[in-house]
Amino acid sequence: ITAMSPLQYQKQLRLQEARRIMLTEAVDAADAGFQVGYESPSQFNREYARMFGLPPIRDIRRLRDSLGQMPN
Repeated sequence: ITAMSPLQYQKQLRLQEARRIMLTEAVDAADAGFQVGYESPSQFNREYARMFGLPPIRDIRRLRDSLGQMPN
């Protein structure tokens, strides 16, 4: 149904949840990564950038700018 392995699907869900947390709860990338189950901030940053095209800080800044929100 998802056209991806269970591990890929879980990774996608975790990264999307981390993105939501950073955008709505003013949590930094390392804390968001830990909250969704990553033990390594560098691995979280690599996988996040691979999925969303930018490192977490730049992606969240871009999203906030596009939504007209002030960064926290």
